[in-house]
Amino acid sequence: MAAVCCARLLSPGSVHGLRLGSRLLPVLSRVSLVRGHRLGPADDELYQRTTVSVMQKEAAGGAVIYSYSPRGFNVNGNKVFGPCAVLPPAVLQWNVGCHTDITVESLSLFYLLEPRIEVLVLGTGARTERLDPNVLNFLKKKGIAVEVQDTPNACATFNFLSSERRLAAAGLIPPPAVE
Repeated sequence: MAAVCCARLLSPGSVHGLRLGSRLLPVLSRVSLVRGHRLGPADDELYQRTTVSVMQKEAAGGAVIYSYSPRGFNVNGNKVFGPCAVLPPAVLQWNVGCHTDITVESLSLFYLLEPRIEVLVLGTGARTERLDPNVLNFLKKKGIAVEVQDTPNACATFNFLSSERRLAAAGLIPPPAVE
């Protein structure tokens, strides 16, 4: 009996609808999906509005190293005595005496910053000195490019990168006095 009813409902002669007995029902003739309600902001994350507040129209120009001497540096008009770390938001004294004191621990200040810096410029004094390869490999793994230069060239490189609005930082050791 069930087979006979199914045969009547799905009759091969009916292309655009179901045949129920002798009547044709247009069930599949027009398929349109209709929602019972409109989606609102509370229904889905994709429909929620996002607002942005601009706190500063243009980013600050960044730090500029105006001068250096055997005693320290002039950064943005602030005098810093001894080695210094020039970071995007601040200028700090850096606790190193010479290039051999530059270790992973002394550079932790630079790789813990958020947002991450792109380039770290290291000024090693009057001449370019070789750093421990383990230190350079560690910074490379952290995604930070390192430029090791003498301090006068490191200051110029940092100023150039800063003028291009790159996320750069500098670790600078003052050059010794020339006699």
